[in-house]
Amino acid sequence: MGLRRIVLRDFVIVDELDLDFSTGFSVLTGETGAGKSILIDALQLVTGARSDAATVREGALRAEVSAEFDCPAQARIWLEAAGLQDARADETLLMRRTVDLQGKSRGWINGSPATATQMREIGEQLIDIHGQHAWQSLTRPEAVRGLLDAYAKVDTAALAALWQQWRSAAKSLADAQGMQSSLQRERERLEWQIGELDKLSPRAGEWEEITTDHGRLSNAQSLIDAAQEALDLLDAGEAGAAAAVGQATHRLAQQQHLEPGFAQMTEVLESSLAQMEDTVHTLRAYLRKTDLDPQRLEQLDQRMAMWMSLARRYKCAPAELPKLVTAWTGELARLEAAADLAALDAAEKAAQSAYLDQARAASHARAKAAPQLAVTITQTMQGLGMQGGRFEVALTKTTQAQQCGLEEVGFLVAGHSGSAPRQVSKVASGGELSRLALAIAVTTSRLGTAQTLIFDEVDAGVGGAVAQTVGRLMKQLGGDRQVLAVTHLPQVASCADHHLLVSKRLRGNATLSAVTAVQGESRVAEIARMLGGERLLTTTLAHAKEMLRSGQ
Repeated sequence: MGLRRIVLRDFVIVDELDLDFSTGFSVLTGETGAGKSILIDALQLVTGARSDAATVREGALRAEVSAEFDCPAQARIWLEAAGLQDARADETLLMRRTVDLQGKSRGWINGSPATATQMREIGEQLIDIHGQHAWQSLTRPEAVRGLLDAYAKVDTAALAALWQQWRSAAKSLADAQGMQSSLQRERERLEWQIGELDKLSPRAGEWEEITTDHGRLSNAQSLIDAAQEALDLLDAGEAGAAAAVGQATHRLAQQQHLEPGFAQMTEVLESSLAQMEDTVHTLRAYLRKTDLDPQRLEQLDQRMAMWMSLARRYKCAPAELPKLVTAWTGELARLEAAADLAALDAAEKAAQSAYLDQARAASHARAKAAPQLAVTITQTMQGLGMQGGRFEVALTKTTQAQQCGLEEVGFLVAGHSGSAPRQVSKVASGGELSRLALAIAVTTSRLGTAQTLIFDEVDAGVGGAVAQTVGRLMKQLGGDRQVLAVTHLPQVASCADHHLLVSKRLRGNATLSAVTAVQGESRVAEIARMLGGERLLTTTLAHAKEMLRSGQ
């Protein structure tokens, strides 16, 4: 279906509105100044348009717009990727936005906070709005190209990405070519520094090892003396500590049958004696393998001096030298890659080739789609008061490759039979521009994926039989998707499946707007008003009834 419901609170001149929508073709009509486009403005706000404090109704603190949509499959994929999917509302999508008196806004999607960018991205998948000044976009090259690319199904995002990759590769090559001398000097500096440290070949953790070994060897004599003295005290025959502990253990063990408390003491002494014997064994082994080794101490002195000298030179702690070598090696590898002109040139050529392949595919798709689009729009023009008119899509090769491809796209139009096609911007008649924009809007709307199509007074400048054709075109579109049109033409309104009337009323000194669905006699009266003004004559009412019969 598309748009199910919209709720407004204190929005512009609407104090409160809760409106349900139906499938098919719906129109909004009303007197000038009643606020027919307010609903369109509200939908644009809730789908990410720029917020403005002017949207807050006078006397209120904030404006609020909520909209409920059917959630199409592609929107569910986007919501899941953005983390905004609501498992409780699998088939519906709820969007809400508020604006305060400072113009600051807040947005929610399925109850979760969302940015304006997120609301705009999802909104583009839900509604497609054609404004009353849509013809202005026909004078902008990027908009013209976008229309053709949408018709031709050209992936402009992929093309732009490949263009940027090519530009980046070309810049890297140019930068390297221009910096060869400075790169060479930097490489030589790094190579020399790495060579200096390679003489030391510092290992991670080595500085801690050699400082520990150096400290031990520097104090080897005092360590040997301490170990020997401790051994003498523990194991000096009958006078040693071990012998004394052994004797004490024996004496207590002899008397423990008389004094049970001696048993625990005996166990403690026996354990201590065993530990002392282990210590004596360890001390003897230490004294056997430990010597002063002045040669080893000299080697450690020299290596420590090298570590400290290099650390001072490169202004770092000695323990950081291994990390410094690793960093320099990585930087040198990057400079080597930057200086590899052959590799950079090959990368630039590969990026160029990838872009050109995509650009040529885009050119082929555009060349195939351009005449098809021209024929379709030309056919639509015939029913919009431009009989004999012709629409053409011109593709002009560019002198240089561009982000958008290898050609410029232009729209040419001949307003009537016998006239030569000219650029759209050169078409003088505003009415012709409006009708051309409508023809393009109707044609391209069939291509989009948005469930809801909105036409905001795009029928300006037409009337009579042409207006009837416009209404029938929109009704035809309503057979496939939901169509909502703001119109001042009774011929268009009479073709609608549903009719919404926008009216204004005074409450005190404030003007408020309201929207109600009309049918039956109320709808006849509104069509009659659109035909002949406020005085509803019998002939005008009869004409309105006839229009409604023929429009349906």
